Amino acid sequence: MIDALPEQVWAVLADGWTYSDWVVGTVHVRDVDDAWPRVGSRLHHKAGPWPVSLHDSSTVLACEPPHRLVIRAGLWPAGEAVVVFTLEPVGVGATRVRIGEDFAAGPLHWARNKVNDLVLHQRNKETLTRLADIATRQKANG
Repeated sequence: MIDALPEQVWAVLADGWTYSDWVVGTVHVRDVDDAWPRVGSRLHHKAGPWPVSLHDSSTVLACEPPHRLVIRAGLWPAGEAVVVFTLEPVGVGATRVRIGEDFAAGPLHWARNKVNDLVLHQRNKETLTRLADIATRQKANG
């Protein structure tokens, strides 16, 4: 639960330049298409620690402001994942945000197990905490 309206949370999702601030594992956003987050637009990022950082991009598969965003996140050669963000208003001024993430291709897809699921769950919890920090800070400043 984030103490901000869906539109305020969506504003963070719609700003591709903030992804390295809240998506755990993304260390640098190299470029963002002007059309982000429209379907087909891409965000170019670097993930993982130096010197093994991976340069790839993520592509928007579905965009339904301010309720749903689906991204195909590239992490090649490790693979790629489909990430679904859903935003649901709760009460007055709060939003339930859910992240669904599933490896769609590559070695990460083939090596799926309970340990990977646990790591992914913990990563996504921290990602949501960071997203909440930014959305509520923008609410306070806006």
